[in-house]
Order: sequence, then structure tokens, then C-alpha cells
Amino acid sequence: MIEVNFPDNIADDLLTFAVIIAKTEGKWVFCRHRERDTYEVPGGHREPGETILETAKRELMEETGYGGGEWTKTATLSPNASAMSNLTHCYIARGVELTGGRSLDEGEDLEVCLFSREEVRGMLERGEIWQSLMAAPLWKMFAEEK
Repeated sequence: MIEVNFPDNIADDLLTFAVIIAKTEGKWVFCRHRERDTYEVPGGHREPGETILETAKRELMEETGYGGGEWTKTATLSPNASAMSNLTHCYIARGVELTGGRSLDEGEDLEVCLFSREEVRGMLERGEIWQSLMAAPLWKMFAEEK
């Protein structure tokens, strides 16, 4: 097992985006963006008054209809440190359940997809998950497996 470390103890006001790697019944929850024809893990921007964990839980529910589970922070990433000061917090949510509470933002056209560990690993290896804020925590998850 390899241990992968990212910065910690980040000022809360810099955390503006959340990415969620969610697992249900042995499958990982993804969204297929029909407009971009990409597979991505759920994620979204923090709203005023929310903690970053509240943002993550809201975005997972809105985009997929899944909620609950056990949540662990896995990484804090900078989308572009040379041009932006905002940061993304990444979580793994295990044991989420479908509740049916989807509420997509205007313009979002998402299909919920469930993939096995092997399918997700293959998608990463083939470069099919190329959004860095989503690929990095997925690669971290695979690197840290025993």
C-alpha cells in the first residue's frame, strides 16, 4: 500500500468546491454528462452558509439521488494554484443509499451510472476520466488500497 498525502489544515473560506466519490452496494456512483459526454463523480460549488461537508452531501443528493453513508475526507486540491486561490475538498462516501431526492440545476443533463472497481480503474487507465479534480482522488484511492 502507498500512502498519498495532500495539504491539510486549509482555511475554510478557501474551500469552494466539493468532489464526492460515493459507493453503494459494491459500485461507485458516477454521472454521465450528456452535453460533454464525460463520466464524472458528483461535485459542485459551495453555497453561502454551508460547510464544505454540507456542500458535498447536497451535491451528491442533487446530482444522483443518493445520500447517507459514512463520509471521509480524502484530499484537498488546487484546481490551478498559479491563477486561483480557491480549493476543492474531496470526500469518499461509503454505503450511500438511493433516496430519490434528485434536483438538478438548470442546464444540467446528467445520467446516474454505477461502475465496479475494475470498471473505474479501467476508465482511469484509458484516460476516460480526465477531469483532474476527480481523477486525482480516484487514483489516490486506488494507490492506498491494500
